[in-house]
Amino acid sequence: MIEGRCLCGAVRVEVESLASTMSACHCAMCQRWSGTAMMVVEGRGVTVTGPVKSYASSDFAKRAWCDVCGSSLWIRDEGAETYDLMPGLFENMAGARLNREVYADRAAGFAFAGDHEKISAADYEAAHPHSTGDMT
Repeated sequence: MIEGRCLCGAVRVEVESLASTMSACHCAMCQRWSGTAMMVVEGRGVTVTGPVKSYASSDFAKRAWCDVCGSSLWIRDEGAETYDLMPGLFENMAGARLNREVYADRAAGFAFAGDHEKISAADYEAAHPHSTGDMT
């Protein structure tokens, strides 16, 4: 079991399995929510305790945060078995390493170092037609 928490500790997250890689998203919606690129690591078997609030940011996904300190917790597609969790919930980001950027051509004036997959907005939306609209 991997344990994580929000900034104030009011929300605790326990995860049975956590991916060893994380991805970054530079779409407009993620930039607005996180202040820059949003980074996520996929978790399975997630148990959450504490005061969580959520917002349906699209017709297919919800974003969640701690109701005490406001820390971003996850984004999750409706009906998904997995959670896209914020890596910062976990000590040393649970050792996850960046393996891809989506909407990479929309990055806000910076680039992540390293050799990883970079997917443009057009390519991502072609593969995920439900993601058009406020994402760009």
